[in-house]
Amino acid sequence: MKLFQCQSCNQLVYFENTHCVRCGMALGFLTEIATLSALAADANGMWQPLALPGRSYRSCANASHGVCNWLVPADSPDPLCQACALNRTIPDLTIATNLEHWRRIELAKHRVVYAALRLGLPVTPQRDEGDGGLAFDFIADTSLAFPDAEPVRTGHDNGLVTLNIVEADDAERERQRQQMAEPYRTLIGHLRHEIGHYYEQILVVGPERMQRCRELFGDERMDYAEALERHYRQGPPPDWQARHVSAYASSHPWEDFAESWAHYLLIIDALETASAFGLRIDPAVGDDPALSTTIDVDPYRPQPLPALIDAWLPLTYAANALNRSVGQADFYPFVLNHEVVAKLDFVHGLVHGQALT
Repeated sequence: MKLFQCQSCNQLVYFENTHCVRCGMALGFLTEIATLSALAADANGMWQPLALPGRSYRSCANASHGVCNWLVPADSPDPLCQACALNRTIPDLTIATNLEHWRRIELAKHRVVYAALRLGLPVTPQRDEGDGGLAFDFIADTSLAFPDAEPVRTGHDNGLVTLNIVEADDAERERQRQQMAEPYRTLIGHLRHEIGHYYEQILVVGPERMQRCRELFGDERMDYAEALERHYRQGPPPDWQARHVSAYASSHPWEDFAESWAHYLLIIDALETASAFGLRIDPAVGDDPALSTTIDVDPYRPQPLPALIDAWLPLTYAANALNRSVGQADFYPFVLNHEVVAKLDFVHGLVHGQALT
């Protein structure tokens, strides 16, 4: 994620901010230029962004719930911004915990949509089932209170991403993380993973891409339900780390692709943040030149993947050491071996439209 500054007073501001803490100016995100802008209200009650003089906008309708700071062109017929327009279902907001859970989910989802827009990926709301668009159902699970109700399962189905909003509860998410023996379980990670299924569906098309995808991830035509049942019954193969970025990635080729996609988005978002802060990694001991680097890269710009990996690995070593110093789990508890990097390179090629043969 980039850093932003208030165009009124030059104060550093962040992606989720709605007001500048120094001058008090309202802030809103402009998708056209991927910038957080200071806003001045005009006589018609519209916003005039300082970053785009002469243009008029209004706040997304979901701003009234405190879940969105994105802007909508004043002449748009849609009351919702590009990110919120993807929602098909939101939870019952008369329940206070639902509102807080939804707020946390939207903060994560807006970051994921930001990444998709920066990469130039299609972000089209699904109007009808199977029309090739993307939609989100954020649903509260009532199966405990109502035994006849179907439990809400987080997943993807033909462009529709469903998320059980209990994932926004830190204690419950940690319980599930431990139960599933996962080193990482985050809201943004869930959303990155699930849209990975969607983008595989619309980007891995044609015989050449499909063949290369099967060479890297395996044959997706194997029985999915049977593969997941076996994974949860037996666990991952003992050598899964030699071929997969996570244990869950070993369960089925579709999950391998989605996990690789999620890790790719994690890497480029974190690299953009590190670059925005001008971080330099220069260990005080040792003589390995691969561990020293200045993070000065725009990871959303088309470039060879090794340039990103060369910046990413030193950052993870330093960040993991920092986390251990303050008693936290590793920042990035994963291993990027040769096979995993090849899969990331495939994803990298997909998002930048390269030929993959």
